[in-house]
Amino acid sequence: MSKWFKPEELACKHCWASGVTLDLVELLDWMREKYGKPIIIKSAYRCKIHNEAVGGVPESAHVTGEAADIGCSFSADRMKLIKLALEAGINRIGVAKTFIHVDISSTLPQEVFWLY
Repeated sequence: MSKWFKPEELACKHCWASGVTLDLVELLDWMREKYGKPIIIKSAYRCKIHNEAVGGVPESAHVTGEAADIGCSFSADRMKLIKLALEAGINRIGVAKTFIHVDISSTLPQEVFWLY
């Protein structure tokens, strides 16, 4: 399904179910190709139990397989990944100290950027 990511990298860390959408996988593959070095997925699909356990909001795009948290700790890498996400058309981005959340949900508010 993905050129760059193994199924277990995108699966729920609680039950190992796979639920990411093909659209998200294609965007992550595109970002990885352009980034030119490995991308570590901290979290992608989450079952409802896992989402609740990690403090995710009930309507999280992780639950619908439309979001991924990309590991990132350095500011230059963070900037490059954000630019790539925007170039890919991703318009729901969250930034934390150790990851960037990219989200392609069409049912949640659009054109949003938040900090954790």
